[in-house]
Amino acid sequence: MEDKTRATNDSNVPENDVYLDQTLRPSRWDDYIGQNSIKQNLKILLDAAEERKHPPEHILFYGPPGLGKTTLAHLIAKETGSQIKITSGPAIEKVGDLASVLTNLASGDILFIDEIHRLNKTIEEVLYPAMESGSLDIIIGKGPSARTIQLELPAFTLIAATTRIAGLSKPLQSRFSGGVFRLEFYSNEEIEEIINRSAVILGVEIEEEAAKEIAARSRFTPRTANYLLKRSRDYAQVKKSKLSKTAVHEALSLLGVDKLGLTNSDREILRCIATKFSGGPVGLNTLSASLSEEQATIEEFNEPYLLQIGLIDRTPRGRVITKTGYEHLDIPSPSDLQEKLLG
Repeated sequence: MEDKTRATNDSNVPENDVYLDQTLRPSRWDDYIGQNSIKQNLKILLDAAEERKHPPEHILFYGPPGLGKTTLAHLIAKETGSQIKITSGPAIEKVGDLASVLTNLASGDILFIDEIHRLNKTIEEVLYPAMESGSLDIIIGKGPSARTIQLELPAFTLIAATTRIAGLSKPLQSRFSGGVFRLEFYSNEEIEEIINRSAVILGVEIEEEAAKEIAARSRFTPRTANYLLKRSRDYAQVKKSKLSKTAVHEALSLLGVDKLGLTNSDREILRCIATKFSGGPVGLNTLSASLSEEQATIEEFNEPYLLQIGLIDRTPRGRVITKTGYEHLDIPSPSDLQEKLLG
C-alpha cells in the first residue's frame, strides 16, 4: 500500500535540503509570534501531559489558511520530543489508508491531519474509537461471513487542522478533548515582527518603512507576509537596490497587490458584485459562475479578508459590496446601499 504520510525530523535534514518556507517556520515557542491565548492554553496542556507521563490529548486548529496551524503542530512535536507524521484528509481515500497510517505509529507519536474536513464519513467512523479508546476496528469480508478484528493502537496524539470548521461533524469535533482552537488574524505590529524575523533568516536588510509597507499588504497573514517579503527581496536583488519602501511598492505593484493587499482576483470579485449585480446581493453560486472561479476558493481565500476589512458584507440574500468597497474601486455607491446592507 502506498505510504501517504511523511515523517519529519528537522534535526536530521541537511540545511541546504530544507525548503525555504520551512526555514522561516519558528522552531521554538519564543519565536512563534502572535496567537498568545492559544500558546498559553497549549503550554498548560503539554505541561500537564508531561507530568502525567502521557501523550497530550487530541487537538484541533481551525481558521483561514496561512495563520500557523501546521507550524503549531510542528512546535508541539518539538516541545514534546515526539515524532510527527503528516497526512491530509484528501490523501486518506479508504479505510485501509487510515489503518496503514495508524498501525505505523509508535507510542507517543503525533499524527497531523491537514484539511480534516475532507475525510469521508466512513473513515470518520473508524477514527472515533482510535481517538477515544486507542483501538482500531476493521471489518474483514462481506455479508454473513464478515467479522470484525480489533487492533490495539499505541498511545498517540491526533492534531488536526481545517479551514472549514462547519465541514466537520459534531461527533468528530467532540473527540478533540485537548481543545478546539480558532486562530485569529494577526495585527500589523505582529506581522511587522514576523517580517523582520524572516528578513534576518533570509540574510537581507530591510528598512523599517519597507517592513511596514509589506505588513500593510499582507492580509494579516504570516504566510502572505513571507511570500511578499521574498518577492520584494527578489526585485531589490535584480534591480540592485535596497529593500526600501519604494522597492516594495514597485515589486508588489508588479504582482498586482494593491495598498490594501488585494489581488487581481479580489478586485474582480468586487467589480463583479458592483457592476454585474448592481452592488448585490448575489449568491455564492451565481458569483462563482460569473467569475469562472471555484466556490471554495472564493469562500475560503478571498471572502474572509474582504469581510475582515469591510469591503463586502454578507446578508441573508447574498454578498453585498459596502461603501468602503465602492470607494476602493473608485466607483460611486448607489443610493439604496443602506437598504441592501440591511438585507
